Amino acid sequence: MNVAGVFAVYLGAAVAEIAGCYAFWAWLRLGRSPLWSLPGVASLIVFAALLTRVEAEAAGRAYAAYGGVYIALSLFWLWAVEGRSPDRWDATGATICLAGAAIVFFGPWS
Repeated sequence: MNVAGVFAVYLGAAVAEIAGCYAFWAWLRLGRSPLWSLPGVASLIVFAALLTRVEAEAAGRAYAAYGGVYIALSLFWLWAVEGRSPDRWDATGATICLAGAAIVFFGPWS
């Protein structure tokens, strides 16, 4: 799988994970119906299945590289879904995490 394909899988996985976790947040923290957990579970299954599509010799390395994408997309979710703007510290932290993810992903694996 090429870099664009891996990034697309990571983006899809991040959307699925964030949406799944948010469904539980909505139920348990925002007082929404327990039925929110059903699409939440389905979304988390999609998340887990997507991460298995990344070609890496070890799951931990695939998950570590994914972490930076997850953090950046979580801040986009904060803005797009929750209506709160990330601040400069959020942006700085996400940038550092994406740089770390790139090092893990592109670094020479032994």
